[in-house]
Amino acid sequence: MNNILADRRERLPNRRAAETFEVEVNGLRYTATVGRFADGRVGELFLTNHKSNSQADTNARDSAIVFSFAVQHGADLRAIRRALCRDSHGRASGPLGAALDRLLGDESRVAKISRHKRGAVQCKNQSILP
Repeated sequence: MNNILADRRERLPNRRAAETFEVEVNGLRYTATVGRFADGRVGELFLTNHKSNSQADTNARDSAIVFSFAVQHGADLRAIRRALCRDSHGRASGPLGAALDRLLGDESRVAKISRHKRGAVQCKNQSILP
């Protein structure tokens, strides 16, 4: 399996700009810290939940680790954002999506969100989940 992206990891400088902000998803508060490459591109993301060591905290931290690994290997953060789950109003269903929304802004409401039954979650390339 010869994948150009998998062969090269772009490392962040030891000293780098960072931004910390809060997001809330489904009544849970998360703290996001974004590290950037010298040219300003997002290079890492840390997410924590206000309930340390809870399942929500572990899921948030794990998603941020995978996201960071992906962007350091050349993944498109906008493509990742578009692939994440959203509710029927186009709002992010998880903390990673909420953090990326905050970082990237509206961008024409991320993607065209299908209007399905109230309260449904739309996940890119997946079926509708109640």
